[in-house]
Amino acid sequence: MSETASVTNPPPVGPENLGQAGAVLRPSTWRRLVANPMGLIAVVILVGLAVIAVVAPWIAPFDPNKGDLVNALAGPGGDHLLGTDETGQDILSRLLFGTRVTLLSGALAAAVALVVGVPTGLVAGYFGGVFDQVSSWSTNILLALPGIIVLLAVRAAFGPSVWIAMIVFGLLLSPGYFRLTRTAVQSVRNELYVDAARVAGLSDARIIRRHILGVVRAPLIIQSAMVAGIAISVQSSLEFLGLGDLSVPTWGSMVNVGFRNIYIQPLIMLWPTLLITLTIGAFVLFGNALRDALEDQVTLTEKKRRGAAATVSPAVTGDGAATGTTAGTTAGTVPGGGGTGGHLLSVEHLSIGYPQPDGSRKLVVSDMSYHVDRDEVLGIVGESGSGKTQSAFAVLGLLPDNAIVTSGSITFDGVRTVAPGADRVDQAALNPLRGRRIAYIPQEPMSNLDPSFTIGSQLARPMVKVLGISRQEAEQRALDLLASVGIPDPRRTMRAYPHEVSGGMAQRVLIAGAISCEPDLIIADEPTTALDVTVQAEVLDVLRDLKKRLHQGIIIVTHNFGVVADICDRVAVMQNGRLVEAGDVRTILRSPSHPYTRMLLDSMLEGKEPMTRLLDAAKGGSR
Repeated sequence: MSETASVTNPPPVGPENLGQAGAVLRPSTWRRLVANPMGLIAVVILVGLAVIAVVAPWIAPFDPNKGDLVNALAGPGGDHLLGTDETGQDILSRLLFGTRVTLLSGALAAAVALVVGVPTGLVAGYFGGVFDQVSSWSTNILLALPGIIVLLAVRAAFGPSVWIAMIVFGLLLSPGYFRLTRTAVQSVRNELYVDAARVAGLSDARIIRRHILGVVRAPLIIQSAMVAGIAISVQSSLEFLGLGDLSVPTWGSMVNVGFRNIYIQPLIMLWPTLLITLTIGAFVLFGNALRDALEDQVTLTEKKRRGAAATVSPAVTGDGAATGTTAGTTAGTVPGGGGTGGHLLSVEHLSIGYPQPDGSRKLVVSDMSYHVDRDEVLGIVGESGSGKTQSAFAVLGLLPDNAIVTSGSITFDGVRTVAPGADRVDQAALNPLRGRRIAYIPQEPMSNLDPSFTIGSQLARPMVKVLGISRQEAEQRALDLLASVGIPDPRRTMRAYPHEVSGGMAQRVLIAGAISCEPDLIIADEPTTALDVTVQAEVLDVLRDLKKRLHQGIIIVTHNFGVVADICDRVAVMQNGRLVEAGDVRTILRSPSHPYTRMLLDSMLEGKEPMTRLLDAAKGGSR
């Protein structure tokens, strides 16, 4: 990760973070909306129609259902500003009262589709499994039903009720919301910041609400605007076909009357048709404009200011996510574990496999055993694909859904999270530990920070949830934590977004989050891989100091023996999913017994002779 702060991809702006961003964002979403001419026109039209719908009983000159056969099909003028229909009913009065029915019918259909489609899409996309299969099958059935036939059947069964028709139509439209939501959720449910939030101890409901729902916000706005317009069109079409309640004034029924008398009084059909077109167009314009306002980027002035700040100080700090935070015991815990054999964490004969298309299982971890105590750093070393991260994810309970624990057990401080003979991690046993006693520092800091929230929000929220402290106390604690990991301006960092910090700063933020609740065990997955060598040394110094101050056990997953030599007390070497060698660092580095360990040590650049031709070329260039 580059150490230069990036400002090219500002986070999406939403209602959840407008108040947190302060001066960085434009004043409000609504101001951005009305600043857009398209949005302003749509708002004026829809607000005007809503006002008309509310005040229609007071401004309508006549009762909409009162007929006057003497003045039937009268033209505009006199007492009847827009004329009368074939029964002498005042067209203007029916238009005003019809506004209420038309807008409410569109809103009802959209609301039913939202209430049914969005929650089921969120649950199906996030959890998958049987619910996903059943709900997907159900939506396919609904999509296969001919909508107009269903509405005709409902009309025959329940009578000409526009409200029942719109409820049924909303159900028929809900598969669109379901598929849109489910697809969007599936695209982000495996993002690292979601895993980090889960490790932080946040519940699935909170993760869905704060980190997942925002992904589908803008598409749902567009979808709702389209659905409202479609619902108005369908409701008007049913009324035009004469399938509505004739006693209820609607624009569709007025189009029907106008069509029957188009050669006698064509203006009767013009007014409701014009209003239907105007309303549907306003909904479409409103949806697009509001989407643009919600996803509007930072103002040009602020971009220039940030760019200047980034030029002056490459290590501009910002909002990193403490979604990787986990809580645990208080500082000063007496060293010594409580797990199997007195260890803080004990992994015994762990094997993890994945089902293959031919029915077999591919083992990615085979018969893995190790333990960790307090005040101890264990390094798990191996090349990519050796299974070291899979074994760490088993401890965290972050294995994919199709992963199977084929054998072994995991015990943390006396609590079995994987029992012998179980094929899955016991999430019920792990949840009270995750977010309180086990913390996680991920490999890619930027991917583990939610771009929609400031660093302060992501640091403070898990502490409020897990520790039960006030927001003010959590924010002060976050400031102290950021200072403790070497961030020079914690308050500025609290106000920033992930894209505003360098990779090294983001990693420090995640470390601050991981220790915010003083856990007993920290699992660091390649914590220095993407960092410059000077920043690597600083991060390792932070971890070393934490171990001394908080008496924590630390697992570092790495492929770098330099990191192992710098900070680890013991090391476990993995190859092809198997533990090939383990022992104290000094012994392994000086006298490795396994050929694979010797090969890894020989692959290090330290002590190697540079290529002669390069040296000669350099000397020649210097001349």
